[in-house]
Amino acid sequence: MDKISRQTIKLAHIEDVGTGDITTMATVPARQIGKAVVIAKNNGVLSGTEAFAYAYRLTSPKVKVRFVLKDGQRFKRGDKIVWISGPSRALITGERLALNLLCHLSGIATLTSIFVQKTKKTKAAILDTRKTTPGIRGLEKAAVRHGGGKNHRMGLYDMILIKDNHIEAAGGISAALTKLRLAKTKVEIEVAGIHQLFEALKFNPDIIMLDNFSLEEIRKAVKIIKRAKPRIKIEVSGGVNLDTVGPIANTGVDYISVGALTHSAKAIDFSMRYVK
Repeated sequence: MDKISRQTIKLAHIEDVGTGDITTMATVPARQIGKAVVIAKNNGVLSGTEAFAYAYRLTSPKVKVRFVLKDGQRFKRGDKIVWISGPSRALITGERLALNLLCHLSGIATLTSIFVQKTKKTKAAILDTRKTTPGIRGLEKAAVRHGGGKNHRMGLYDMILIKDNHIEAAGGISAALTKLRLAKTKVEIEVAGIHQLFEALKFNPDIIMLDNFSLEEIRKAVKIIKRAKPRIKIEVSGGVNLDTVGPIANTGVDYISVGALTHSAKAIDFSMRYVK
């Protein structure tokens, strides 16, 4: 797990526990040892096992966490996902934060797997975006991988992606790309129409992103790019959902980026039952 996500979980623990879990301390004996099990209430794909275990480790280093499944594995409603044992107080105090992480990340993995399934007979890879929850981007992008998707750039530092505001501020596509002729990192350019596509092709970027193109426009753009510069990869972004992703993939594009993977995934419902 990355350092930033670890720090975020620490802050979330402090936010939740504060000066102490007054209800649990008042009702549960301090030396009592117990056991609990987490059960799935939906079908899905698992993600967040490391975050779950870390959240409990912050509550008490005496808590033992044993997952039945690994990240990326499918589960069904009613399946036992993880057993937790240790001080009863810690089991109850750490429950909400640990489950919040598991529910959220498994939701992302599950939604990603559905998008991937829709495109399995094509070469198109499903990519995430930077539309992530602040502080846990690393965990969310791992969840995308667990669902069978691939990661786009991790941040602003690992790839050049020229978007509409860069183009506007630089004075046009040519002005922006001219400054990057000697760039040593991968360069991607977002185009908003066929007119911008022809301009971008002159500069041989590694990837061209077709932003908010209609299906017919995507087909036309793919033909133009493959005829002019077949080595350039093609990405589609904007307006992608479960109904449109299949037809988009069938146009022959290489990548389809889906912001909804991380900003709109429905959490998987898990419940923890104290059993001893």
